[in-house]
Amino acid sequence: MKSNYRRLGDFIQKVDVRNKGSQNTNLLGLSMTKEFRKSTSNIIGTDLSVYKVVDHWQFACDFMSTIRVRKLPVVLQNENKQIIVSPAYTVFEVLDANELNPEYLMMWFRRSEFDRYAYFCCDSAVRGGFNWEELCDIQLPIPSIEKQREIVKEYNTIVNRIKLNEQLNQKLEETAQALYKHWFVDFEFPNKNGLPYKSSGGKMVYNEELDLEIPSSFQVKPLGDIVDNIISHRGKSKSHLDFDKKNKNYQNPIISAMNINRGRLVKHNTIKYVNDKTFSDWMIDPLRSGDVILTSEAPMGEMLFIANRSNFLLSQRLFGVRINTEKCSGLFLYFWLQTPQAKRDMEGRATGTTVLGIKLSELIRVSILCVPRYSLNKFNSLIFPIMAKLESKEVENEINQELIKIVLSKMSKIETLQTEQAI
Repeated sequence: MKSNYRRLGDFIQKVDVRNKGSQNTNLLGLSMTKEFRKSTSNIIGTDLSVYKVVDHWQFACDFMSTIRVRKLPVVLQNENKQIIVSPAYTVFEVLDANELNPEYLMMWFRRSEFDRYAYFCCDSAVRGGFNWEELCDIQLPIPSIEKQREIVKEYNTIVNRIKLNEQLNQKLEETAQALYKHWFVDFEFPNKNGLPYKSSGGKMVYNEELDLEIPSSFQVKPLGDIVDNIISHRGKSKSHLDFDKKNKNYQNPIISAMNINRGRLVKHNTIKYVNDKTFSDWMIDPLRSGDVILTSEAPMGEMLFIANRSNFLLSQRLFGVRINTEKCSGLFLYFWLQTPQAKRDMEGRATGTTVLGIKLSELIRVSILCVPRYSLNKFNSLIFPIMAKLESKEVENEINQELIKIVLSKMSKIETLQTEQAI
C-alpha cells in the first residue's frame, strides 16, 4: 500500500442525534446522484423524534441500497443548517477536519471506482449490502491538508461553473417561454405598427379545433401539412449498433427517449458515442439546425430543440421533425407542442394500455397553430439566439462533467504526481 493511503475508519465516527421533540420537519432523502432531495414520504402523523439529525459537514448514507442500485448513496451536508433523515440511514462525521477535509472525502465517494468497490463488497443475501465496518476498512490517499484543500478548490471551481450555467439556462428558458406566452398564448405579439395585437383591438375568431379564439390571420393545420420530413426511429435500438466502448474520442452521441426531459438532454449513464462512419450509416438523413426531436412513448411528448448541435444519432422511440420553413418553424413548433391544446391533442391520438405512445400516422394529424410570416420571423430572430446560447451552455457543462471525472480520477494518483514533481 502506498505510504499516503490510510484506513478511513481512523478518521471518521458515527453520529446518532435524534430529532427530540420532533422540532425539525425538514426531512430529506438521498438521491442516486449523491445529493439530498425532498422526501416523498408522507410524514403526517409520523413520530419524527426517532429520525436522525444531520448537521453541517456531516454525512448521511444508505448502506442497504448499495446492492440494489450498485452504488452507495452517501451525501455530505455542506449547508449550514440541520436536516433530518430516515432512522435507517447511518450518519457520520470526520473526526478532525484539519486532517481529512470532509469535501475531499465526499469527492472520493463520488468516484465510480468507489461505487464499484462498495457493490463488490455486498453479500448475496436478499437484503445484503455494504456496511459500516467495510466502509471503515477502505484505504484511501490522504495527502497533506493543504493538498486536499487545493484539490477541493479545483473541483469546486468546476462544480460552481456548472451550477452557474444551469442557473443561466433556467433564466434563458424562462425568458423564451415568457415571450412565447405573451405573443402566442395571450396573443399580444406586435402588429405591423408595433402595438400589442389583442389589446390594441386585433380581430379574434373562434377556432373549433383548438376550442379558443385566435387572431383572424392565424390558421390551424395538421402537422403533416407543414413538415418537410419526419425522421422516425421508433423501432430502432442502439443495441444493434457497433460501437467501441474503449474509444473516448467519438463525438456522435446516441440518444433515446429516456435521455430527453423538459427540453434538456439528460445524459445518465446511457449515452454512448459512435464514430463518423457508424453515424452516417445510421443517420442517412442527419438532423439539422431547427429540427425538433420528439419522444413517441415512455415518456411521450418530451422534446429537444436543435439549435446548432445536430450530431445526435436517434435511437428507439424518437421522431426527428423537420418543418417546411415556408409554412412554420421548428422553434415555434417546439413551444407550441408544450401548450395544453397540443398536449391534449397528442394524448387523444395516443394508444396503449400500460404505456401511451403515438404512431407516425397519428402524429402528422396533430393540429398546429400557424402564424403569419412577419410574426414568425420576428419571433425566430428574438428566440433563436436564446436557444443557441442555452444549447452552448449545455455543451459546456458536458465538457465540465468530463473535467470532474478527470479531477476525481487524479485522486488515486496523488502520491505518484507528488513524487514526480519532487524528482
